[in-house]
Amino acid sequence: MAAVSLALTAGAAQAQSAAGAEEYARACATCHGLTGHGDGPLAEYMSVAVPDLTTISAGNNGEFPLLDIIHVIDGRTGVRGHGSMMPVWGDRFEASAASEAGDYGAEVMVRGRILALATFLEAIQQQ
Repeated sequence: MAAVSLALTAGAAQAQSAAGAEEYARACATCHGLTGHGDGPLAEYMSVAVPDLTTISAGNNGEFPLLDIIHVIDGRTGVRGHGSMMPVWGDRFEASAASEAGDYGAEVMVRGRILALATFLEAIQQQ
């Protein structure tokens, strides 16, 4: 029974990681680059330097601040990204999901997408 539970947990983690990588490629890579180093094709047009997302833990005493990153990605809590307007992904994700899932379902979908993104960023941290 424990082995089955562990296998299901590992499968869910892999699915979350794949979803996060896909979400990142769709929503973040144009500015932050495919590898997260801040070198996306639109980075040169930004008025502030696009941060290297692979060094978040290094800048935080080796710890990944998951909740802070969730708040930055979500943007609906008033926390803004890197000195200028970053897209408010929570609003954008919610708008795209509301018509198919309703208000409550959309919020569940938004939280899942943001968590997938945040855990993907945690996985690409350089040590």
